[in-house]
Amino acid sequence: MTKQPNILFIMSDDHAARAISAYGSGLNSTPNLDRIADGGMRLDNCYVTNSICTPSRAAILTGTYNHVNLVTTLDTHIDNRLPNVAKHLRAAGYQTAIFGKWHLGEGKDHEPTGFDAWSVLPGQGEYFDPVMIDRDGPHAERGYATDIITDKCLDFLRTRDAKRPFFLMCHHKAPHRSFEPHPRHRHLYADGKLPVPETFNDDYANRAAAAAAARMRIKSDMTYKDLGLVQPEGGEEVGELLLPGWTQRKVPEAIDGQALRLIDANTGEAYVFTDPDELALFKYQRYMMRYLQTIAAVDENVGRLLDYLDAAGLTDDTIVIYTSDQGFFLGEHGWFDKRFMYEESLQMPFLVRYPAGIEAGSTSHTIATNVDFAPTFLDYAGLTIPSYMQGESMRPILEQAADTDAQRVAYHRYWMHKDEFHNAFAHYGVRDGRYKLIFWYNDPLDQPGGHGGDEPPEWELFDCVEDPFELYNRADDAAFTDIFARMLAKLDSKMTEIGDIPQHDSAAVLASVRNR
Repeated sequence: MTKQPNILFIMSDDHAARAISAYGSGLNSTPNLDRIADGGMRLDNCYVTNSICTPSRAAILTGTYNHVNLVTTLDTHIDNRLPNVAKHLRAAGYQTAIFGKWHLGEGKDHEPTGFDAWSVLPGQGEYFDPVMIDRDGPHAERGYATDIITDKCLDFLRTRDAKRPFFLMCHHKAPHRSFEPHPRHRHLYADGKLPVPETFNDDYANRAAAAAAARMRIKSDMTYKDLGLVQPEGGEEVGELLLPGWTQRKVPEAIDGQALRLIDANTGEAYVFTDPDELALFKYQRYMMRYLQTIAAVDENVGRLLDYLDAAGLTDDTIVIYTSDQGFFLGEHGWFDKRFMYEESLQMPFLVRYPAGIEAGSTSHTIATNVDFAPTFLDYAGLTIPSYMQGESMRPILEQAADTDAQRVAYHRYWMHKDEFHNAFAHYGVRDGRYKLIFWYNDPLDQPGGHGGDEPPEWELFDCVEDPFELYNRADDAAFTDIFARMLAKLDSKMTEIGDIPQHDSAAVLASVRNR
């Protein structure tokens, strides 16, 4: 390949693969995202290395794990003096830009570097009339964030130097909580008939204590704002505060025989509940309706970008990627949010189209992770992958030249023990083509945003083929002793390879497992 391709990298926030119709769930329709899959490849085993916004973005930008780039939690920010993929591409002649959600810190020490043009949301940003920050400081924008971000991307494409390749990162805020759809989409998925996951009423038996302790249950932890409901005036009788010092409150659970009245914030329609199960399902339907409505705007705006490439004659010369910074629970196990190494949170959607090098309509089950993205961009640009990057180019996977027998594993580590929002426990682990081993070390290790506790460490082992919903922990099952030992060896090997420091003693663990 002699001509350097353009690279259009589109990333949303918290977009589960199951909420993309190309993945076949039948949950919703995303025709423009499907255009990417139909014209290229869908990856079914792309995984995040830390299922939370800020650390995932650092891994994507630098090609390194979080213990190396030091962006381990939501409360850590990137050191923008570090090398990153945009800097390498820019040095090689690419025009580089990023628009949308950055979430890696603000100010001169943390703002985007390596980009010719940038305009980003502060923190999470707002859906409507957001403030955006560029080199000249903050500016108030009018409109809806998903539309505005796409407008900025299109402006960049129209005014670029047509003689040079471009690297454009289009980072949508959507569909991040609190799931605020544009009014033009409020009619979608409003019939209350979205399918309920089989595990919605999970009792968390046969799992580590982290599952039951997490505060991300749809029936008890969603706020009035999450569900588009009017929050009444009042104190604890209205609902538990989301956090001390905040004004948002959680919608309480129903008590048998006592009426709970809820009001739609947009229409004024009132709902009355006396049955706890009925209310839990109502919350699920409201959550999913608003989540999918918010995604509809993302899909529309992806279509605008694809239409521009077609009209400008750039389709054949442009790698287009759509992904999310991590997965998301859509009612599985009764949850929303992410953080955990369980499959719905771990899996990133990944769709890629490049007519010059990727077969249309293809799929891959080969494991890849977000630290592999940056090396992939450099590989396609014809550049040397620097030694500091810890990922591998995905090009052999995308061009169906990868060794399918290779023993690939995905490594995940969540550092923010007992975070104040969701009380998710710290853990790390590996997933191969069939099994998943997780060690809940349950220690904040002085990481920003983590909190201490007295939870003992625990292991989990899942057979992801026979138990795809991860309901049965086999770590203490004598029939799985050899599999546990094999996965532990893979974990140790991966941690050694990437230089992460274990919190377990493998010799002691194996002795305990073999003597049970």
